[in-house]
Amino acid sequence: MKHLFFLFFTVSLFAQQEVDQFSQWESERSLAMKQLLINPNTANYDVQHQLLEINVDPSNSSIAGTVTTTFRAKTDMAGISFDLSNNMIVSSVTMNGAALTFNQNLTDELTITFESTIEADAIGEVVVSYSGNPISSGFGSYEATTHNGDPIVWTLSEPYGAKGWWPCKQDLNDKIDILDVKITTPVTNPDGENYVAVSNGMEQSQTVTNGMKTTHFKHQHPIPAYLVAFAVTNYTVYSHTVDNNGNPFEIVNYLYPESLEANQGNTTVTVDIMNLFIDLFEPYPYEDEKYGHAQFGWGGGMEHTTVSFMGSFSRGLIAHELAHQWFGDKITCGSWKDIWLNEGFATFLTGLVSENLDGPEGHLDWKTSKINSITSQPDGSVYLSDADTTSVSRIFSSRLTYNKGSMVLHMLRKKLGDEVFFQGVKNYLSHPDLAYAYAKTIDFIPIMEAAYGNSLTEFFEDWLYNEGYPSYDVQWSANGTNEIQLTLNQTQSHESVDFFEAGVIVRLTGANGEQEDVLLNHTSSGQSFTIASNFEVSDVIFDPEKDIISNGNSVTLGLVSPQWQSGLRLYPNPTSNTIRIDAPGIRIKSIGVYNVQGQMLKSMKGSSEIDLSGYAAGQVVLVFETNKGRAEKIIVKH
Repeated sequence: MKHLFFLFFTVSLFAQQEVDQFSQWESERSLAMKQLLINPNTANYDVQHQLLEINVDPSNSSIAGTVTTTFRAKTDMAGISFDLSNNMIVSSVTMNGAALTFNQNLTDELTITFESTIEADAIGEVVVSYSGNPISSGFGSYEATTHNGDPIVWTLSEPYGAKGWWPCKQDLNDKIDILDVKITTPVTNPDGENYVAVSNGMEQSQTVTNGMKTTHFKHQHPIPAYLVAFAVTNYTVYSHTVDNNGNPFEIVNYLYPESLEANQGNTTVTVDIMNLFIDLFEPYPYEDEKYGHAQFGWGGGMEHTTVSFMGSFSRGLIAHELAHQWFGDKITCGSWKDIWLNEGFATFLTGLVSENLDGPEGHLDWKTSKINSITSQPDGSVYLSDADTTSVSRIFSSRLTYNKGSMVLHMLRKKLGDEVFFQGVKNYLSHPDLAYAYAKTIDFIPIMEAAYGNSLTEFFEDWLYNEGYPSYDVQWSANGTNEIQLTLNQTQSHESVDFFEAGVIVRLTGANGEQEDVLLNHTSSGQSFTIASNFEVSDVIFDPEKDIISNGNSVTLGLVSPQWQSGLRLYPNPTSNTIRIDAPGIRIKSIGVYNVQGQMLKSMKGSSEIDLSGYAAGQVVLVFETNKGRAEKIIVKH
């Protein structure tokens, strides 16, 4: 979604400028429940085209204009409804040149009565003329203010502010197929500097008539009402070009003149970030139009389609808002309960920028900061309840929606592996029912399961739908020169989860600087592992790369191994092909062979040897069910 940090959160979060600053909302204005509910009266039509013809003067807060809406009736319609704040005054409504009867009610709804019923699947068009002084709500749905003494007007409609300045359909159930925005302003500001207007899509023309300038923008991709935006001030405009494999498009920047020198160099990184996202996912969704930034009077940023409105130009904020063009704009969350599909993804992509531009140390710092935020409180789920959606600060929680959402995606990546994870996300972005439309969590999960080839129900139940995080206690001891016994215990910070199943990395280190990472498929607290190494282990480090949401972890040397497990010996380890089993006094019932992702490679009855010649080199997990209990041993295949 967007991008304004909660101002009453910590100063460190504000400084990161990665999590969108979104929360003066409730401190500035208490939203009535009606603003948070779906308007059922707008569900019976599909918006195909809207033309906004807006007249504004940044020197004052008024707006006047007409909105022409072309729609397809989904049922027989005797009239049509739009969301529009009741302080905006509608002067006329017409259809085919004839005046229609209309009514504005106290629930911010404009209802219009047709002269005759429009049948299902028929196309209709209504023209609404209106004016007024918009009351800014939320994050500043409509603001007429100044910068450096120069007038500016700008909009930011997420989540419920679009109706504050234009008649629209702002529920998350429809997108405008094609959008035209024509902004008429004075040619210059009071100091004689030219006004420059910016909106979604490609600039089509500028025309001057009787001292007034009209700038026309056209956006030819589906767009929800909350992402429609415009701004006008004395911008300085410059561009960067993305080569895009020989099909270049422009990154157009609209900056305040007084901040041009300070920020012009910062925007150049947008090209690198754009290329990274294209390489990892798919082409930029609006490459036939533009991408850009427009400076505005807010502390964070907002990902308006094709042009992000920016309060500053840190690399993290640039990456976050650009990421939204895929995750939030091309595919938009289908309800505010699913907002993590916007914000969790955008935050996750800022981590990919750190990983690719700063290297492992930068990415480690990024993950550490997210985990520290998430575990600063013991509760909270990524997915919202119905009650949560009545609180805008909860919808845009930096700790849960942004940070935990992003780390759940990182953990999913580690669970699936890069090839499967990124292919799954590509499948999500290109899904014919979701691309340029809406998605919910229940749409995302089966796409990732299909790529993975296995169920992810428990993963998402633990980490997304339920609350809290695990703490781990690692106890280990040396069984022999190059083998250790390790027991992994877990406690949970919240009662909603009995046990967090996760692949856990432990790093084995040796006295001479040797190092080896081992992935443990942790399925129960108190689980024991026998781990062979190529060197004598002197220390064990838990989750060295911060790949799991956890806190309060401990590692202790000195565990006494279960006596019966020490009698279960495997050799040679490492091996090239065959592992032989020596288990005097132990009856082996079955053996499971798993890769480090926890996927079963084969299952067999008890045997004295295992043929591994057909499997890839690396770590292999052998799970033994015996008359004395369950044992897991990790061997290395060359």
